[in-house]
Amino acid sequence: MKKLVFVFTTLVALTFSQTATAQKTIVDAAVSNENFSTLVTALKAADLVSALQGDGPFTVFAPTNDAFAKIDKATLGSLLKPENKETLAKILTYHVVPGKLMASDVVAALKKGKGSVEVKTLAGQILTVMQKDGKIWLKDQAGNYSEITATDVKGSNGVIHVIDTVVMPK
Repeated sequence: MKKLVFVFTTLVALTFSQTATAQKTIVDAAVSNENFSTLVTALKAADLVSALQGDGPFTVFAPTNDAFAKIDKATLGSLLKPENKETLAKILTYHVVPGKLMASDVVAALKKGKGSVEVKTLAGQILTVMQKDGKIWLKDQAGNYSEITATDVKGSNGVIHVIDTVVMPK
């Protein structure tokens, strides 16, 4: 009986430790998903990887590769150059909000805000989250919209919500 208890305790401990160490940061989650390869390339070019691997918590509205493909190739290529690192960092931090906002938090805030709520991004600018046609959208300061297509991709230091268009700060 003691052997059985020991084996069971060991298995539980191993399972728990693997679960605890398996929790990835939001950057790790992005790196492990091929749909975010352009975002990961941009994070590296803007030297933001280590910042987003920090304690957080962060809420990241993460554009997919298809979202980045909506930007013409010459502009995107230019943004990824070292001399445009500051501009790229401003664009990327416009996709990040301090704190961990789960989808349920966003929905609750939208109800309280009558379908619209403003959030301040790490870029220091406002991003509007709104409900329209039964979907949740981001509206950037230029009036462009991006649909939130997936929510609550959890990391140890925050959460990712997937968006279909890159939002742009002023």
